Amino acid sequence: MTARRETFFLPYSAGTGEWRQRGQDEGRCNLWQIIPDIHGDNDRLERSLAMAKDARSAFLGDFIDASEKVTAPDDAAVLRRIRTLVENEGAVAVMGNHELNAILYHRRGTDGHPLRKRSDKNAAQHASFLARFGTETPEALDWTDWFLTLPLWLDLGGLRLVHACWSDPHVALVAERRPDARLQAEDLEEIAQESSAFGRAVKTLVSGPEAQLPAGASFLDFGRHRREEVRLAWWRSDARTWRGAVLSVPDPSELPDALLPGDIQATIYPDDAAPVLVGHYKMAGLPELEAANAACLDYPSSPCVYHWRGEPQLLGSNLLIL
Repeated sequence: MTARRETFFLPYSAGTGEWRQRGQDEGRCNLWQIIPDIHGDNDRLERSLAMAKDARSAFLGDFIDASEKVTAPDDAAVLRRIRTLVENEGAVAVMGNHELNAILYHRRGTDGHPLRKRSDKNAAQHASFLARFGTETPEALDWTDWFLTLPLWLDLGGLRLVHACWSDPHVALVAERRPDARLQAEDLEEIAQESSAFGRAVKTLVSGPEAQLPAGASFLDFGRHRREEVRLAWWRSDARTWRGAVLSVPDPSELPDALLPGDIQATIYPDDAAPVLVGHYKMAGLPELEAANAACLDYPSSPCVYHWRGEPQLLGSNLLIL
């Protein structure tokens, strides 16, 4: 299959900082269904698509690498379905961190070594893809070639999509080199090494921001490992303290009840920015909108989709549980 690189909305103009829509596509779609992480769960994919009705689908990445909770993982079926929708039926999709990890896992650097270590941990995370396609096989390389055609972010003319984090400085930095938001093979080694501002910006967009806690502060994670870095819920525009801005901390009272430093506060998404939807974070509980203009849709135990009709602020009534 030859991948088609059509994008309905030009992602970013590095020169002007403006978002531009292709004139030929204006008014073509009044309803988008935003679908978060599928992770090899074909049943979840088909249930999500069944809710689309007349909506065009927009995928938030992480199509592959099923968890142990997926009873019948089928990365191949998921990928074939999504690729067909993107190439032939007007759907769009952004790259997730699992797609980027797969690209790196199956390619080698100039030193001849894989760009992503093939450790037991990394292989386990990639198990359902490896079971179907193998390592560095022609099929694996074909699919990861297709992953490289996916943009890191999209703007649907009023709604922003990115897998893990929308950060204007990081988007602008990547767009200086790749204004269409698509990576090239020559970018991969510095991304794998996180050896440049460009590489680190790409990782932030697909994996989200983390922050070092103040000196002496730490917490026990869900695996009872003590950590000194935290993941940030950057979409919580009202977050002002460490306890209010973190994710995946079992007991936030372990953290300082102190204001965020200015550089970290600057990563919080402004409450007057365009609405943005992300996946990635494996949120617990029932899906909810934590801000009027930014939300995570990745709730593995209560899968959901969002129907966007052009509203300038996100609406709870458009957040639909499968």
